Amino acid sequence: MKPSDNVMRKVLAITLTASLAGPALAFDLNSDVPITVSADSARLDDGKGIATYTGAVELVQGKTRLTAEQVVLYRNAQGLNRIEAEGSPARYKQPVTNGEGETDAKAQTITWSASDKQLTFEREAVIKQNGNVFRGDIIHYDTERRVVTAEGSKDTGSGPGRVEMVIQPRSGTINGNP
Repeated sequence: MKPSDNVMRKVLAITLTASLAGPALAFDLNSDVPITVSADSARLDDGKGIATYTGAVELVQGKTRLTAEQVVLYRNAQGLNRIEAEGSPARYKQPVTNGEGETDAKAQTITWSASDKQLTFEREAVIKQNGNVFRGDIIHYDTERRVVTAEGSKDTGSGPGRVEMVIQPRSGTINGNP
């Protein structure tokens, strides 16, 4: 890896963080609003704390929605601690929150981890919010620190294998000044 690659990664992380500094992209386990799951079939292994849902799965908490072909929920003594969703693609939508626009994300695999407060979008990942678009093979979002990191495909060195982003200018600014 060239030194310029490290600089570009840092610039990318800072830019993505500033662009997604709105709502945390995640389900809120501290909320009084329950998470509702519907699917064509379900299998619950209470001993292992694993519930597997298949066929047009939809997870909803308030207006936050996750849809996929298969979703696996993992529970521990503290409650729900991990969600894994797979689809063609799996989709995550969060409505307008605190003045920030709707978040619309998709990837072949979406994983949410309560323990490290991280959302991971893998394979053909795309996140759209406020006109900003982020594409990469893997996109990680730390919901607590509000840090986004993205990786391109390791298979290619240019073109579609690279991370791509479209960042809209802040409204009400002229030449970078308010």
